[in-house]
Amino acid sequence: MMMLDATVVSVALPSIQRDLDLSQTELQWVVNAYLLSLAALVAVGGRLADMFNRVAVLVAGIVLFVLASAACGFADSDAALLTARAVQGVGAAVMIPPTGAIVINTFPLAERGKAMGIYAGVSMISLSLGPLVGGLFTEYADWRWVFWVNLPVGAATIAMVLWTRPPGQVEKGQRLDIAGLATLVPGLAAVVLALMQSNSWGWGSVSVLGLLGGGLLLLAIFIAIERRQASPLVELRLFGSRNFRGDSLVLFCLQFSLIALTVFGAIYVQDMLGFSPVEAGLGLLPLTIPLLIAAPLGGRIYDRAGPRMLVSAGCIAAGAGLLWTAAVLHELAYGWLVPGYVALGLGIGLVMSPTNTDAMSSAPAPLRGQASGMIQTVRQVGGTVGLAIVGAIVAGVQHNRLQDFLLGIGAPQSEIDGVQRVLAEDSGSQRQIAERVPPAELHQVTSAAKDATVDGIAAGYWVCGGVVVLAGLAAWAILRRQVVAEPDTATAAPVA
Repeated sequence: MMMLDATVVSVALPSIQRDLDLSQTELQWVVNAYLLSLAALVAVGGRLADMFNRVAVLVAGIVLFVLASAACGFADSDAALLTARAVQGVGAAVMIPPTGAIVINTFPLAERGKAMGIYAGVSMISLSLGPLVGGLFTEYADWRWVFWVNLPVGAATIAMVLWTRPPGQVEKGQRLDIAGLATLVPGLAAVVLALMQSNSWGWGSVSVLGLLGGGLLLLAIFIAIERRQASPLVELRLFGSRNFRGDSLVLFCLQFSLIALTVFGAIYVQDMLGFSPVEAGLGLLPLTIPLLIAAPLGGRIYDRAGPRMLVSAGCIAAGAGLLWTAAVLHELAYGWLVPGYVALGLGIGLVMSPTNTDAMSSAPAPLRGQASGMIQTVRQVGGTVGLAIVGAIVAGVQHNRLQDFLLGIGAPQSEIDGVQRVLAEDSGSQRQIAERVPPAELHQVTSAAKDATVDGIAAGYWVCGGVVVLAGLAAWAILRRQVVAEPDTATAAPVA
């Protein structure tokens, strides 16, 4: 549910905008409100999972998430929808950290990689299938079902949890670190908000710099507080583990780069290739099918060989897939994308499961809720940083390419500014571009606008591919096979 909701709403945005009469900024916040609260609070959710019964925390998160999903579907105004989306993010932040800890603690050491492979594979497939599911509901039912689908899924999940009775007990007597809470949440929120708004407000704007500076200051104070706390909100000694640091770095880089596929890949296939939302979702099958195969396989290999070679090879494969895709975007043909998608799916599957399993195994059993929360925080912040940086690269290249073309044909500055404003709102709005240029130049300008968009997305893909390849080299240098100091006695709870 959490991974699906990160992308499922994207293809429903035009319908939501029409029904609720949202501005372009409000429309962006339909996505951002969810991601902001999730990124800011998921580390706190990890702490709650270590303080209270993890199963109880999981069920509470699911209930909150489902109720907020229902409210999203019934929303009749921008304020109602954005508030419900923010609460949905809170539910996800509480729901996700206990799950990784429960899976790790349910299985013995020899089976954890395989179990986490299925766990990670399902989540990544859900992330990839989001646009398809959203497209089906939007095209054949109503955009509100994008949110209402969580109600039966949530009810079934709670029923399965109560039936299987997974282990959820934690050490008693732990306290909530209020000082850490008061600095971590606003600090993370300010940094994430600044990154989200950087392309709209400008990297050099007072608002962005103020939020970044204030957020980083709060996070520095938070670190100083946590070092002196007997029961800290976030156990910073988790990063004392070499493998936990390496796994976190790889997950940050991978999430940084996946944002290019989920956001700009959807723009490319719909605006440049003319795919419908459903076709765009189906077009990701060459990625999701290899991922479905590679994730459990990666988990099994991890159980036998450890993370180093596996994670490095997966990053190289994923990076090669992104670089191939960047090189063939100008062909404007879907068939050229397929080899890159296959390599990317295989690479993601080989990386996600071992890094999650290895990071969780690096943590002592009482801290696995926090470890899960920290992993999710790293991933969410990585995705936010990636969206801000890659978005700036795409927009900058797009702007420069089109401006060079328009200046080359002697277009007046007013025409250039008008076309740039249209592209800033929607890269596929050729009808609006046509209203701003003389008929004799229409074909040239629309063709140049399309080329500029492809150039921008390709530039973003080149950067993302390079980041993932570097993550693979870092994994080879940092990760080692661990000897987990823990009796191999964990067994699954009896089924009722």
